[in-house]
Amino acid sequence: MLSKPISRRSLLGLTAAGAASLMFAGCTNERSDGKVEVEIVSYKQEAVSIFEQIMADFNATHDDIYLNIQSPADAVTVMKTRFVRENYPDVIGIGGDADYASFVDSEILADVSDYPGMDSVSPAYIDILKSVTYVPMEGIYGVPYVANAAGMLYNKQMFADKGWAIPETWDELIALCDEIVAEGQVAPFYLGYADTWTILSPWNSIAVNMVPSDLARQVNAGEATFAEYYGAPARRMRQMLKYSQTTIGDPGPFSIQYNDACTRFGNGMSAMYPCGSFAVPQILRSGTDIEVGMFPMPSAENPEDRIVVSGVDLQWCVAETCKHKDAVYEVLDFLSSPDYLQTYITDQRAISCIEGDFELDPLFDDIKPWLEEGRVLDYLDHSYQSAMAVDAQLQTMLQDNDGTEDEIIDRFLKKFDSDWQRYNRNVIRQVQEYDRQHGIES
Repeated sequence: MLSKPISRRSLLGLTAAGAASLMFAGCTNERSDGKVEVEIVSYKQEAVSIFEQIMADFNATHDDIYLNIQSPADAVTVMKTRFVRENYPDVIGIGGDADYASFVDSEILADVSDYPGMDSVSPAYIDILKSVTYVPMEGIYGVPYVANAAGMLYNKQMFADKGWAIPETWDELIALCDEIVAEGQVAPFYLGYADTWTILSPWNSIAVNMVPSDLARQVNAGEATFAEYYGAPARRMRQMLKYSQTTIGDPGPFSIQYNDACTRFGNGMSAMYPCGSFAVPQILRSGTDIEVGMFPMPSAENPEDRIVVSGVDLQWCVAETCKHKDAVYEVLDFLSSPDYLQTYITDQRAISCIEGDFELDPLFDDIKPWLEEGRVLDYLDHSYQSAMAVDAQLQTMLQDNDGTEDEIIDRFLKKFDSDWQRYNRNVIRQVQEYDRQHGIES
């Protein structure tokens, strides 16, 4: 029994979740054959085939542990429902996002600081996980496995053929866009903003270079507002619209869905695509032989200060109720062994959170110095409550033509700050109480 079960109010805002939870029986830990069963529930459905092979290889080589990896549809909903029913898997595989922060806050997850393999994890990704929680936490509550990255995807062959240099400042990016528009053959950017979530990718990459890295914490502590910092990134988001596919007569960004934007960029209809590494498999489905690269979004005032947005895409979190961490740690060692980890990052075009001599996809060649030096920060939206619907707020701001530019931006900023206060009331109280207890003055 947990000392602080996760609240039904926070997790049971779900529909049909009870039925989903029936997919799993409670883990009895010891099987009839005497083996200890380690159950992992992962949200990475796209990696099912890899995990099935890892599970088969592990079980074929271990006499005392049975590994059971499940990757259900709508896995996070399944996890939350199981937590409410106090039917905990041994390990959950999730990203380093707001759901993870809620699980840590609810004391569902065990401190894994004692896991020996933690010494091999890149400190940058441990720091990213720590930054996601609402208040500073003693201990480490997830073992980072792989990461992804976001910035500016670009057509490497097109850049080479045209002799275009990778822009390092915003002015250089806009100058390149003007040159591309003048040629009239392709669009600078292809944008698929009909799917609102895609708007978060350029927003994250632009804003992370322009605002304090702990802005969300500052706002929660009452030390700052988003209005003080988010105006400039919002203006740049609107500026990018001028260089979308409309420059070559194609439908505007709000008429194009994500899959179509990926396909049309893959077909060479634009030079660049502000998105993340997760989009590359869809881009390659265009059937062309496009070579996709990625460079850091050039939105920092000083090119030397450019940051790559990179978040923990998959981590292993151990349930506080787990009674056999030694067996779990043996499984994590197996998952993190060089051969299996290389197989995963090759298949999923992922970035290893484990330090070592891993071969990354050529996609990451241009940002490799940032990855190797740990010049990365988490996705800003990992601190946004889903109820705020920030993606929809951004879409509304980008489509707004009522009034001057300043009036449009001002409306967006006021709503953002107002909604933040509304949807983060509990978090704000928690942060401010923590500050009071630790003598931190705002």
